[in-house]
Amino acid sequence: MRSMICALILWGMCSFAVAEDENWNQFRGPRGDGTSKATKLPVKFGEGSPEIVWKTPLPGRAWSSPVVWGKQIWVTNSPEVHNLAEGQAKLDQPLKLSAVCIDLDSGKVVHDVVLFEVDKPQFTHGTNSYGSPTSYIEEGRVYVHFGAYGTACLDTKTGKKLWERTDLPCNHFRGPGSSVAVYGDLLYLTMDGYDVQYLVALNKLTGETVWKKDRNVDFGTTDGDAKKAYSTPLLIKVDGREMLVSPFASATIAYNPKTGDPLWTVRHGGMNAAGRPLFGNGLVYISSADGPSPLVAVSPIGKGDISDKIAWKSNKAIPKRPSQILAGDLIFMINDGGVASCLDAKTGEVIWSKRLPGEYWASPLLANGLIYCCSQKGEIQVFKAARELEVVAENKLDDGFIASPAVAGESLILRSKTHLYRIEDPAVRANATAATK
Repeated sequence: MRSMICALILWGMCSFAVAEDENWNQFRGPRGDGTSKATKLPVKFGEGSPEIVWKTPLPGRAWSSPVVWGKQIWVTNSPEVHNLAEGQAKLDQPLKLSAVCIDLDSGKVVHDVVLFEVDKPQFTHGTNSYGSPTSYIEEGRVYVHFGAYGTACLDTKTGKKLWERTDLPCNHFRGPGSSVAVYGDLLYLTMDGYDVQYLVALNKLTGETVWKKDRNVDFGTTDGDAKKAYSTPLLIKVDGREMLVSPFASATIAYNPKTGDPLWTVRHGGMNAAGRPLFGNGLVYISSADGPSPLVAVSPIGKGDISDKIAWKSNKAIPKRPSQILAGDLIFMINDGGVASCLDAKTGEVIWSKRLPGEYWASPLLANGLIYCCSQKGEIQVFKAARELEVVAENKLDDGFIASPAVAGESLILRSKTHLYRIEDPAVRANATAATK
């Protein structure tokens, strides 16, 4: 039992698919949990302040979050489409979906590569975009995903497409949203749509399918709208067992990441799951978005249906879109309407809850004991990750945020609806410049 607890604590600190911390390689960073080891990120800043290193326009409409490797920042992009409410977009020309690389030092665009041209795109809701899934980056390669429209691997030096897949069907119904996950040589795509719901693992070197698993659960409804979801799986290791934890509508399944064999299932209800799960304190924390218990904590020990291992449930101001932050034995979150909360991670008890200005879809960031929350109108609240709420800064940038923050060294990388920012303390930048001379 003692060895089991030690293993849980060790692997609860991070997923086992990590990169060096200076490389923000995936949605929510190197551990997939929104935490950074940076200690000198800027706290107070605004338009025109000396903390703004550069601000680069990103014309179009895409909500994917930035990923960073070395001196490169990658995002996906798609055009602004205005007639989204007609059931299917009607375009004068094919929908062009692209990947954009920005130089970290200068903010200049290095690559802008059109990857897919779609003649008849699916309907995408006015709150979503055609470029919402976040990419995954590693040395020499970036993997970009646009849901059913296509997935591609690019050479990061040349921008050349190395492989692509356009044969993975899914009626997203409201637009794609699930981001890419990678472990070893496997790349995982989540396709929970109106018509089909499945998880597929590709060989990241070739793009070939290694395994594909349908959800195979009783959703309790024939309404496809209640079967769709937008989550991104998390890779963890518990007592020597590797797990790919993947929430979707009505349940969460942990798979063997190498074979796709289901390990356990927990039924929690809900639909439209978007938050990425977290792991710590011997518990997996799952956000199911809608339903009677939109946040549950479950022990990942066992096989088959482990719904009886749910430790606690909560329905108090739970976010539908933003993921939570786990800091030791505390969970921090901000819901779509701006209610920030701190929960006891072991019991689910609410420690504090307060409404902050703005509405929030971006997931928060934790660094150096501070939590950054970026609103849809450009407010950026910074408060301490503590048992009492203490707001230390209220910042404002020109446009709002749907994409979640990234970190490069001691810089914040923020994608607003119209621009990409690099934000850094001038003293930190000056010291870094002096050190290179």
